Amino acid sequence: MAAFKYGIDYLTSSTAHALAEGKHTGILTAEAKDAILKSAGYVDKIVTSGNTVYGINTGFGPLCTTKIDADDTRKLQENILKSHAVGVGEPIDKTLSKMMMILKVHALSRGFSGVKLDTVERILWHIEKDIIPIVPKQGSVGASGDLAPLSHLFLPLIGYGEVWYKGAVCPTDEVLKEYNLSPINLGAKEGLALINGTQFMAAHGVQAVLQMHNLLTNADLIAALMIEGLNGSIKPFFKQLHALRPHRGNSFVADSIYNLLENSAIVNSHQNCSRVQDPYSLRCIPQIHGASRQAWLHLKETIETEINAVTDNPIIINDELTISGGSFHGQPIALPMDYATLAVSEIGNVSDRRVYLSLEGDTPNVPKLLLKSTGLNSGFMILQYTTAALASENKSLCFPASADSIPTSLGQEDHVSMGSISGRKLIEVIGNVTRILSIELLCAAQAFDFHRPLQSTPILEAVHKTIREHIPHIDDDRPMKDILENAHTLIASGKLIHVAEQTAKEANVPYYGINNDLFNTF
Repeated sequence: MAAFKYGIDYLTSSTAHALAEGKHTGILTAEAKDAILKSAGYVDKIVTSGNTVYGINTGFGPLCTTKIDADDTRKLQENILKSHAVGVGEPIDKTLSKMMMILKVHALSRGFSGVKLDTVERILWHIEKDIIPIVPKQGSVGASGDLAPLSHLFLPLIGYGEVWYKGAVCPTDEVLKEYNLSPINLGAKEGLALINGTQFMAAHGVQAVLQMHNLLTNADLIAALMIEGLNGSIKPFFKQLHALRPHRGNSFVADSIYNLLENSAIVNSHQNCSRVQDPYSLRCIPQIHGASRQAWLHLKETIETEINAVTDNPIIINDELTISGGSFHGQPIALPMDYATLAVSEIGNVSDRRVYLSLEGDTPNVPKLLLKSTGLNSGFMILQYTTAALASENKSLCFPASADSIPTSLGQEDHVSMGSISGRKLIEVIGNVTRILSIELLCAAQAFDFHRPLQSTPILEAVHKTIREHIPHIDDDRPMKDILENAHTLIASGKLIHVAEQTAKEANVPYYGINNDLFNTF
C-alpha cells in the first residue's frame, strides 16, 4: 500500500486508524511542504505589515481587541499552550492521542493554518517515534475547538507535559534530552493553529466509526444465530417485504439475515409450526438494526468530511485575506455522535430482549433458562440481569450532550457544542453494548445446541463452531467471568466476522445483502 500523503490524499476512517496503529505510513510530499511554507509566509507578511489580525497579533477570546507587539507574538503563542492546558481526569487511550496528532498534521498540511514546516515535522517525529503526549479526557466544550485537550497534546513541542515513551509515562524534557532535541520556538499564529480545531472530537468519531461497524455486523450475526436457536421465521427477511419500504439500512440487514438463514435445516424443520408470528425482537431486526446502520452511515460520512477539513481559526487564505470564522465549532459532528449513541444503545436494548426471550422456554427442545437441569441450577437467568443493567445504564447516557451549551470566554464563546462529551459517551455506550452482545452470543449458541442433529447454513455453522472452540456448552452452574471475557474478545476482535466472510467465500454462498459497498466500505 502506498504511503498516505498528508494534506493531499483523502483520509478515511480506516486509514486514520491504520496510521494510529502503526500499520500504515504517512508522508509529507513536496506539494504539501510548499503549501505549508506558503501559508507561513503569509503570516510573516501580516506580522511585518502591522495590520491587526486576530490570533496573530492580538489576544485570544475576549482579549481579541488587545494588540500584541510584534516582538511578543512568539511568546503569545507559547503562553496559549501553557494557559489552555487545563484538562482533568484520566488520560485518553494512547491510540486516540496519536490519532489526534495524525488528524492535526493532515489539517495543517492543507496550507491554510500559517504554521511553520519545522513544527509539522516535529509532530510527525512524535508520531513516527511513537512518543505520544498524555491528554486528559475532560475539559473541552467542543466549540473554540478542543482547546484543553489539544493544548496538552502539543505542550511537548515546547518542552512541557508528559508523553508515553517505551511503555512508560515520562516527562517530555527528559525524552527530548535523550534524542538531543530542543523544544521548538513557536512563531506567530502557531499556538492558536495547534490548539484550535476539532481533533479530540474527531478522533473519538473515527474510533466510533470502526467500533460501531464491528458491533453492528456482529449484532446481525448473533441475531441470526438466535433466530435459529428460537425457531424464528425467515419470512420477515424476504426481499418482497422490504421492497415496499426500501430504507437502505433495513434492506441491507434483511438481505444479510436472509442469506445467513437460507436453506437452513433448522429453519425448514418448523415451517409448518403453529406459531403465527415472532416477537418484535426477532421479527423487526431489519427495522431496528437497519435504522442503526443508517445512523452509522451518517456518522461515517460526517466524520470523514471533518477529518479532511481545516478546523482551526483564523483561516489564512493569503497575506491579504484572513477569515476569523467558526470552523472549530463541533456542532456538525456532535449531533451525529449523539445520534449514533442512541442508535448503538438501541442495539443493546433489542439484544437484551432477545436474551430474555431465549430464557422463557417457549421454543420446542430449548429448555427454560437454557439448561436442562434447573432448580438446583439457575442456568442463564442472571446473565439477563447484566444485560438489563447495561441497557439501563446506556439509557442514562443517551441524553444528547449537544443539547447543552454553557457560555465560555466571558461570553465571547456564547454557544458551545459539548461534542467532546458526545464522543466520549458514544465510545462508552459502544463498550456497554459489546458486553450485552457477548451475553446474547452465549445464549444464542446455547439455544442453537439443542437443535442437534439438525444443521444450519455453512456460515452459521462455522460461526457456532468458532464459538465452541472458545466457549463450552454449559450443563450446570459455573463461574462465568472467563466465559464472558472470551465472548467479549470474540466480538471485539472481529473474529466471528472474519470467519463468516471466509466461509462465505470458501462455500461460495452470499453473506452481505444489497448496499454492501455502502455499509462495508470506509
